[in-house]
Amino acid sequence: MAVKKFKPVTPGTRYRIGNTFQEVTTDSPEKSLLAPMKKSGGRNKSGKMTVRNRGGGHKRRYRVIDFKRDKEGVPGKVKQIEYDPNRSAFIALIYYADGEKRYIIAPNKLQVGDTVNAGQGVSPDVGNALYLSDIPLGADIHAIELSPGRGAALARSAGTSATLIGKEGRFVVVKLPSGEVRRILAACKATIGSTSNPDHGLQIYGKAGRRRWVGRRPRVRGVAMNPVDHPMGGGEGKASGGHPRSRTGVMAKGQKTRNKKKTSSKLIISKRKSK
Repeated sequence: MAVKKFKPVTPGTRYRIGNTFQEVTTDSPEKSLLAPMKKSGGRNKSGKMTVRNRGGGHKRRYRVIDFKRDKEGVPGKVKQIEYDPNRSAFIALIYYADGEKRYIIAPNKLQVGDTVNAGQGVSPDVGNALYLSDIPLGADIHAIELSPGRGAALARSAGTSATLIGKEGRFVVVKLPSGEVRRILAACKATIGSTSNPDHGLQIYGKAGRRRWVGRRPRVRGVAMNPVDHPMGGGEGKASGGHPRSRTGVMAKGQKTRNKKKTSSKLIISKRKSK
């Protein structure tokens, strides 16, 4: 995967760095796996804006992704690698031997023509989905379940992967992309390899209009507001704003926000690395 720098033929392309989409093999999605997608623009059912800075953007259709990988024992062949506007990683269209078609999160280095499989007794090759109990130690994994049969929840974004570092009875120990080390039930599934599009974070939009195309509206700094609008607003001249905090008063720059009574806290061995 690579990125490209655009020639400054317009002000919007002067600083733009975009994706080359070398891995993508088609621009036509599978129609049977598309679903309508409704946008809220950050409004709730009463029409009140509950999430700011959202709205607009290009119309999209949802790609139905197989996060459960419950088609065990049936080999599937990778037909094409596609761009998904709803996520940072690419997706792969799989044609299974029984005629069914499904989308999965495309692992890095998975190519058209490769075969993927899922279930017990499957070799730990890139793209195969195995139970955590069957995955060898030190393997890079992604699309990890937190509850058996519920579907992938962890390490799904572009270029991410976790590492299986230990096994403890009915649990396995996994180091997540954030640096957190935690236990996960060994009966959960994960996919071998890291996710595709690892250079996603190197992109630079180049102009505000491109942010509008993806559904992001302008964001006003808190220090530029009045005191009635933001805790950091007001003051004579360019005031610093005091202690950094959100519009609702939640402290930034390191305040703990995790619920201490959360059930999964007992499964965390070491917390994520702080910045």
